[in-house]
Amino acid sequence: MSHLSRALRSERIKVTTLRSLWLQPLFSVLLSIGVTTAVGAVLGGAEPNITEDPGVGVFYGLYFGQVLLVAFGVLLIGQEFNTRMIDVSLTAVPRRDRLYGAKLALGAMVGLGAGVVGTAGAFTGYAVAAVPGDWHGPAFARAATAGVLYPALLVVFCLGTTAMLGNLTAAMGLLLPTIFLLSPALGGTPGVRLVAQFLPDRAGQYAQHYTDDPQVAYGHWTGLLIMALWTAAAAYGGLVSLRRAK
Repeated sequence: MSHLSRALRSERIKVTTLRSLWLQPLFSVLLSIGVTTAVGAVLGGAEPNITEDPGVGVFYGLYFGQVLLVAFGVLLIGQEFNTRMIDVSLTAVPRRDRLYGAKLALGAMVGLGAGVVGTAGAFTGYAVAAVPGDWHGPAFARAATAGVLYPALLVVFCLGTTAMLGNLTAAMGLLLPTIFLLSPALGGTPGVRLVAQFLPDRAGQYAQHYTDDPQVAYGHWTGLLIMALWTAAAAYGGLVSLRRAK
C-alpha cells in the first residue's frame, strides 16, 4: 500500500467515525432529492421557469442541499485547524502535500458520490412527479454531467478555501452566506450580474440548465470549466497556505 493510500485510508476512517462529517453529504442528497420531487409534484406543470427549462426544476433542490456540501468541505479540514488536531495528523503524515492530497481526494470522491446519487434521484423524482421535459439528448446529458460534477467541485473548492484561511469559523462565515445568499442576490441584480455570473457556484449551476441565457456571457460547458478553474485555484491556494503554516 502506497503512502498516499495509507493517508487516504486514514482520512476515510476519520469521516466514517465522525457523525458530524458523514451525515452532511447524506442529508445533502436526501434534501436535494426531496425538495426537487416536492417542487416537481406541486409546481412542475404550472411554473414556466420549470417547464421551459427542466434543468432548473431538476436541480432546484441542490440549491438547498449544497449548504450541507459546503459545510462538509469546510469541516473536512477546518475542524482540525480549530481543535489543533492538524498537528496530530501531520505527526502521522509528516508530508503536508500528501495529507492535503488525501483530503482533497476524499472530498472529491464523496462529492462525486453525492452527485451521482443526487442527480439520479432528482431525475427519477421528476419522472415520478410526471413533469414534462426532455430526458434524452445532448442537453440532458450535459445537465446530468454537470449535476454529477458540481458537488465534487464545490466540496474541493470549499476545502481549499478553508485551508487558505486556516480557520473553520472564518471559512463558514465566508462561504455559507456567499454561496447561499450573496451569490444568488448578485446574480439577479442588474449591472452586477455581468460580474456575478463568473462566481464558481453561478457558473456551475448554469451548466445544469437546458436552455441558453442571452444575458450569460459563456456557454454551458464553459460554465463548468469556470467552476473547475475556481476549484483548482482554491485547491492550489490551500496547498501553498498549508505548506507555509507553522
